[in-house]
Amino acid sequence: MKKRVFALALAAILALGCVGCGAKQAADNDKKILIGVSPVPHKDITEVAASALKEKGYEVEIVEYTDYVQPNTALEEGELDANYFQTLGYMEGQNAERDMHLISAASVHAEPMGIYAKNIADLASLPDGAVIAIPNDTDNEGRALRVFAETGLISVPAEGDITPADITENPHNFKFQEIEAGGLPRMLDDVDAAIINGNYALEADLGNTSNVLYIEEITGEKITLRGNVIAVKDGTQDSQKIKDIIEAFQSEEVKNYINDTYAGAVIPVF
Repeated sequence: MKKRVFALALAAILALGCVGCGAKQAADNDKKILIGVSPVPHKDITEVAASALKEKGYEVEIVEYTDYVQPNTALEEGELDANYFQTLGYMEGQNAERDMHLISAASVHAEPMGIYAKNIADLASLPDGAVIAIPNDTDNEGRALRVFAETGLISVPAEGDITPADITENPHNFKFQEIEAGGLPRMLDDVDAAIINGNYALEADLGNTSNVLYIEEITGEKITLRGNVIAVKDGTQDSQKIKDIIEAFQSEEVKNYINDTYAGAVIPVF
């Protein structure tokens, strides 16, 4: 009787082991990739990377989002394999605020933030009391204020999250209006200037329709901090699928495409 019970238990263990092996094999053989992206430049760059992934036998679906929240929610909930639209700082902020478990698998490019205007020719022409529109999310708001501080027109703390209330010197009494990042290009008719993320500036073709007063310098530590990352759910980063995604994005084809297409408005960081 004891021998029979032992044999049944052993058979159950072996069966579970086979199920586990089957699940792992299924995961390894999974050839469908879903990547969430912003429209510009992320979707265009992803299409270049997707060509290499298709050569490896993957079916690639690019899911386009127009905001910064849904692609992270979809990734956290397992609806995507990866997303590509955000900086490391923004992703870490979302992890903390929304109890997400996302990590950076690789960094692909950086988009310098810019100061844009329609009726101002240069920074020296900004009048006292000018209204400057900036992003309203924590990471990009602080970044925008530091970009403005690079011009010497205001001073801000060197570290930490900052808002307009943290400005230490503002001799021209500039007013800062907080707006959702994607809506900033549409605000240019209503404010003196706006500090806009590179992807939204590209999407709105601001280089051709507005004065570019200043472009952020991306050097040193900023290359890491401002790099747009391939984000994945923690625990998936060692899968062959994610390794293949990283290889496709960090390729010479992608690097050449970025350099040839965006002429400095987007820069590769790998």
